[in-house]
Amino acid sequence: MYSIKQVAAMLGIPTVTLRAWENRYSAVTPERTESGYRMYTEENVADLRWLKEQVELHQTNISEAVRMLKVNKLNPPEAVPTPIMAPVPTMEEAYARMADQIYDSLYNFQGERANGLIDFGFTMYGYDSMFYHVLVPILVRVGDAWEQGRASVAQEHFMTQLISQRFYQFFHLFPIYPHLPKVLALCPEGEHHQVGLLLFSLFMRKNGAEVLYLGANTPEEGIFPIIREQKIKLVCLSITSPGLLVKCDQLVERIMNEFPHIRFVLGGKGYERAEHARYPQWIMPESSADWQSWMEREYLSERSPGARFGQANN
Repeated sequence: MYSIKQVAAMLGIPTVTLRAWENRYSAVTPERTESGYRMYTEENVADLRWLKEQVELHQTNISEAVRMLKVNKLNPPEAVPTPIMAPVPTMEEAYARMADQIYDSLYNFQGERANGLIDFGFTMYGYDSMFYHVLVPILVRVGDAWEQGRASVAQEHFMTQLISQRFYQFFHLFPIYPHLPKVLALCPEGEHHQVGLLLFSLFMRKNGAEVLYLGANTPEEGIFPIIREQKIKLVCLSITSPGLLVKCDQLVERIMNEFPHIRFVLGGKGYERAEHARYPQWIMPESSADWQSWMEREYLSERSPGARFGQANN
């Protein structure tokens, strides 16, 4: 008998997916302990392994795979030698395979197939894993292919736009907490890569901040009216090229002169590699794993500047 965590580790299937397959499709029926914890038999594990193979390798819808499993159990085939099971791929291998399939679909302008694969990935791996381990690497790969001449401008735009739209869909799923500062997120004029900005903006939305996302290559003249009219408290700027560092620092200075109390978050490889940045106190850690501790320190603790923003606005 195995716990749900043991089964998840054995098969590379997230626990949330195991519960969903059980509750929505009656894929397997694990036994329960007196405390209500799921316990899976060897047969349950074998069934789940078979379902995963149908879904991952044969692109079968999970509901159809469950139907096939139940038909097979009701009408078992005549005894045949037990096939040797292929090794279960690791999560990293599964993510890479999913990313390859989505990338190939986008590269060939197969938008419907790409969206179907993304929907399947969300069901299989969950939203956070799909974003960080599949979609973000695809965006990085797209940018590299464009820079190296392996993808046309049209392909780069199509691929980036479709994945960006999937990011935007989740902006409206999270509640907004009025005590948090209103955020403006943009890449300055001349910066066309927005992967890091998208990720950080989604992170802020998940934590309850309202984010106005302007995206890549934003002209300066449109920024100041938005800050004034929308009462922006935090501006997020992202650059990938160190050559834009001076220009971006100058933009920060002009915004500060106009709005002395505004705060900034500066990120992207252009700032991460900068040796003489003018505002090092605002440069975000490169690893997204460090963002949550920054958020809690700056905005979620009672003594944080973000908490004082909330008091001033109430």
